[in-house]
Amino acid sequence: MDVIVRPTPNLQGEIGALSSKNYTTRYLLVAALSEGISTIYHPAHSEDSDAIRRCIADLGAVLTEDDEKIVVQGFGARPSNVKELNVGNAGAVLRFLMAVAALSPEVTFVNTYPDSLGKRPHDDLITALGQIGVEVEHNEGKLPITIRGGKPKGGKITVSGAVSSQYLSALLFLTPLLEEDSEIIVLDDLKSKVVVGQTLEVLEQAGIVVHAADDYMSFKVPGGQKYAAKTYTVQGDYPGSAAVLAAAAVTKSDVTIQRLAEKSKQGERAIVDVLRMMEVPLTHENDVVHVQGNGILKAVEFDGDAATDAVLAMVAAAVFAEGTSRFYNVENLRYKECDRITDYLAELTRAGAKVEERRDEIIVHGQPDGVEGGVTINAHYDHRVIMALTVVGLRARQPLRIKDAHHVAKSYPQYFDHLKALGADVEWVK
Repeated sequence: MDVIVRPTPNLQGEIGALSSKNYTTRYLLVAALSEGISTIYHPAHSEDSDAIRRCIADLGAVLTEDDEKIVVQGFGARPSNVKELNVGNAGAVLRFLMAVAALSPEVTFVNTYPDSLGKRPHDDLITALGQIGVEVEHNEGKLPITIRGGKPKGGKITVSGAVSSQYLSALLFLTPLLEEDSEIIVLDDLKSKVVVGQTLEVLEQAGIVVHAADDYMSFKVPGGQKYAAKTYTVQGDYPGSAAVLAAAAVTKSDVTIQRLAEKSKQGERAIVDVLRMMEVPLTHENDVVHVQGNGILKAVEFDGDAATDAVLAMVAAAVFAEGTSRFYNVENLRYKECDRITDYLAELTRAGAKVEERRDEIIVHGQPDGVEGGVTINAHYDHRVIMALTVVGLRARQPLRIKDAHHVAKSYPQYFDHLKALGADVEWVK
């Protein structure tokens, strides 16, 4: 399904932020790795969170869900002997469960999205798993991947953090369950350290002890631990809300979003700070963000590494800012559902934006008078690209048609419903 986004000068209304995909994924995983019954309130509903629900159930967890919560009976360190797992297009779910699968004799992760997740490499995690005695069969580091584990042994493990922090998080979930103590050393730079902080936060809540260096480049993990069954509450999601906030910023708006914690450890919380730097009128009090946009924005420079999943929305806002904006230290955007630098900027250019790319930078020459639009653009099956291009379409002079926009359901199935509720002129078409 495609979506047509027509120029929309005004947005108004109030919505609740959807629940955090990152926290939902982590809470479901630690609940599955416990041997008791855990309860998770306000879990996210998206293709990614559905993927981990499906996979942990295949691995032996028992899930019961109603409108408010999900109850999980975990399998501890003894997952069921399942032959295949299908994570859909969820990269983080794949990487976390590759580590969990090391506790099983043999599990094959199938390739159902050859044009997206199927293109993404996982070599760094494969190498690390080999160091603890896990045999991995793979297609040049890509799906399909077969994990042959059973009895992984702790010890000294090195893992690169240059491409993704998800490899490190995967090892942090696994190593507490091994009999031996482990020491994890991060090689190269570590991308998205803020997200590692979320992993450590969830591990601590689950009763797991991890001794982390201040710079997150080394970790000591005592072996023989057990995950505790707990009750968790999922906070609102900043990455998804970033696009709605950007939409409010580029229009004349009076938009309120509930459930965005002021002291959240989500790096994408920076969207609020960046919009303030762009001189967008807003307040953030009592976990409520209130934007009263006037469509006037100033250019910014921003280190995007700590807020990876909000950068595309920030760039969309910068398309209409006065001056030239620069988003740097964002090379890891290239290793997502698509190349979120080259592919995204190609579509922005097609829509009429003036943008440049460097290896690890996005440069935006703002056009306060708006962009032309009037074209069909390709979102490359990427939910973040879909949301960000929609922001641009709201202020284009002519409608934008975004191909395959239904892939927004990967993280934010209600995105277009929420925009419509705020007055956006968007329409699904076949």
